[in-house]
Amino acid sequence: MFKFLKGVVAGSGAGVKDFPYNIGEPFSSAWGSWTHCRGTSKDDGSPVSIFSLSGSNPQDGHLAAGRNGVKRLRTVRHPNILSFLHSTEAETFDGTSNKHTIYLVTEPVMPLAQKIKELGLEGTQRNEYFAWGLHQIAKAVSFLNNDCKLVHGNVCVASVVVTQTLDWKLHAFDVLTEFDGQNEASTVPMLQFEWLVGSQYKSQELRKSDWSTIRKSPPWAIDSWGLGCLIYELFSGTRLTKCEELGNTASIPKSLLPDYQTLLTVNPSRRLNSSKLIENSEYFHNKLVETIKFMEVLTLKDSVEKDAFFRKLPTLAEQLPRQIVLKKLVPLLASALEFGSASAPALTAILKMGSWFSMEEFNEKVLPTVVKLYASTDRGIRISLLQHIDQYGESLSAQVVDEQIFPHVATGFSDLSGFLRELTLKSMLILAPKLSQRTISGTLLKYLSKLQVDEEPAIRANTTILLGNIASYFNEGTRKRVLINAFTVRALRDTFAPARAAGVMALCSTSSYYDMTEIATRILPNIVVLTIDPDGDVRTKAFLAIDQFLGIARQNHEQITTGEPAESVSAGLPGLPGNASLLGWAMSSLVSKGKVPEHHGVASANENSTLVSVPPSSSSAASIAPVQASSSMDTADQPVPSSPTSTDGWGEIENGIHEEADDKDAWDDLQPLEEHKPSPALANIQAAQRRPVVQPKQQVSNLPKPSKEDDLWDAIESPAPRSLSRPQTAKISTTSTALGDDDLWGSIAAPVPKSASKPLRPAATNNDDPWAAIAAPPPTTKAKPLSLGRGRGAKPAPAKLGAQRINRTASSGGL
Repeated sequence: MFKFLKGVVAGSGAGVKDFPYNIGEPFSSAWGSWTHCRGTSKDDGSPVSIFSLSGSNPQDGHLAAGRNGVKRLRTVRHPNILSFLHSTEAETFDGTSNKHTIYLVTEPVMPLAQKIKELGLEGTQRNEYFAWGLHQIAKAVSFLNNDCKLVHGNVCVASVVVTQTLDWKLHAFDVLTEFDGQNEASTVPMLQFEWLVGSQYKSQELRKSDWSTIRKSPPWAIDSWGLGCLIYELFSGTRLTKCEELGNTASIPKSLLPDYQTLLTVNPSRRLNSSKLIENSEYFHNKLVETIKFMEVLTLKDSVEKDAFFRKLPTLAEQLPRQIVLKKLVPLLASALEFGSASAPALTAILKMGSWFSMEEFNEKVLPTVVKLYASTDRGIRISLLQHIDQYGESLSAQVVDEQIFPHVATGFSDLSGFLRELTLKSMLILAPKLSQRTISGTLLKYLSKLQVDEEPAIRANTTILLGNIASYFNEGTRKRVLINAFTVRALRDTFAPARAAGVMALCSTSSYYDMTEIATRILPNIVVLTIDPDGDVRTKAFLAIDQFLGIARQNHEQITTGEPAESVSAGLPGLPGNASLLGWAMSSLVSKGKVPEHHGVASANENSTLVSVPPSSSSAASIAPVQASSSMDTADQPVPSSPTSTDGWGEIENGIHEEADDKDAWDDLQPLEEHKPSPALANIQAAQRRPVVQPKQQVSNLPKPSKEDDLWDAIESPAPRSLSRPQTAKISTTSTALGDDDLWGSIAAPVPKSASKPLRPAATNNDDPWAAIAAPPPTTKAKPLSLGRGRGAKPAPAKLGAQRINRTASSGGL
């Protein structure tokens, strides 16, 4: 028998030299003759607990009981029983004699008595935690007695240990044995190692060694008595020294007192079964126990129950013991979220609980779960992640954002839900600073190019705001290529008044990135026309912007005049009032955790809120409070600009957003948006905006053509509107009637068309026909002689070609 037990114990290790664990400092207490030490694995450094039991004689009773405990612990598995990892038995020489030692390695645990002192819980929180611990130990005892028909024999505080997640677990299986209830008349001891149990923990029949009565009693009789001893030691805070102390019930909670007395009844057959204690005791019905029990069976709950539970959890967690929440509930929540059994509201709860961690603990225990959730296809999870990104965004590393988070977040830019597109846009305020230049230029700006012509007006306005906020993270070439095109050609010509106001503010916020030529030729001409904008807020911002840029121009003039070295012309100049920190406005919207503010009008010039929200399209997942522009126009009736088909982003396409994308940039080849006819007032503004940028072709025909990369404005130059070209033609044609008939079209000859067809040379116009000068050009047909014969009465040329063709046909037919 000894050789068999020794083989079982030593089967997983060959000796101390090959022991794969490092033995650390011992704890101050342990059950029986065992020594409980901290330890670590030699393979990965993970923490463990190492129990050791030594004896000079291998036949020693303590060693025999220890081998029994190791064998039982190795074969019995339960969530509330200490987990076995490794065991070995070694023989060493200490200088005078041989020493035999049993080593038992388990999960990292701490003695219960020491852990209670460390937590220092008091009052209701202490009682709730004790209730949860007793609930776990009662389940372990019930499993042994009712399911396995085993008797532990020594349930007390010393036989309970606490894990890193503050779970209580039962160990000390040295006395554990099968319940022999069939041989009732036998007087042979049923518990072979009952002599290891202190007399103060023994029930009356066990102290008398009345094995016949014990065999006639139910299997739980001995361990129910032990549960009573455990309850007394817990609430009294002292170790039981004699059996008579159990009668002192002053420290026992009133809700637990009836069950406590039933556990310690003298008649063993009437003692309370541990399973009944779990089911019926009023003491176990508290917030902590109910919360953890719900989390442990979360997969069995329906979606309605889960949502209701997780919505209450953040408030409930504040009432629970803080250490229990951080070490027990947070790991449970993290596991539930990773495996998909928790709904979106659980993310709110875990982030609130995670805020109670230190920064290092948050990055270790909460942040990895958050990063994994970005790969989830659950729309609710994605929305919750983006709504709370301000709570964890600063903790994300640049590599994690660029490689693991942004590829998943970018799918929200093209989502059907306008609400999700807006949340994705706002999240870039935190994520963009952590992106690489390749991701910004090759991917992010292409998405923002599409969002600037989004069907939702608020998204277009917020895209402009975002570009102004993150412009400092662009390289010099990207800023030159993107900012002015995005703010002037698109934002300032948007039909949505807040979007135009956003364009003005973005230009002011990024004024340090523009040289004087760009300010004078491309920015000021586009802002000046907004001084007659129908919207008062836009006009106010336009005047302030003009003052700012004129101040820059004036300072540049003074520097040139005095010969001072050129500095940043916009340095030290005041910006728009209320617009000093564009980044701050976007942040204020993000801090609202996705709660869309209710706007009843366009923000004034001094108002610090620019991220506006309007009702999304019918495909949106959530409703957003409407924004009403303070304008004489009804923005709801204005057309929504459609996305130009040539908009494919900026720079080379590296990640392939569109299958048919070309090598051109979205804002390098920008054309005016195709819109329905706007209101007359807005049409006048838009026409005025185009005048400064359209030059007559006669003036530039002899100039060298700049390259595409150097001349950004030419790349987005708009064609001359027809409404402007026709009056010019009429005016010139009218004056040309005073010229001689020999050179009627020479003075107003148009430049050679780009088409392949040859220009016609019309005859001189009769002076009696004043409309001939402005007559439409003849159609480009091959019947050229008909056009030339008009005006001078020339004889029509003979149709030789037609006759020959007819003759050829007739002759061929005759043959």
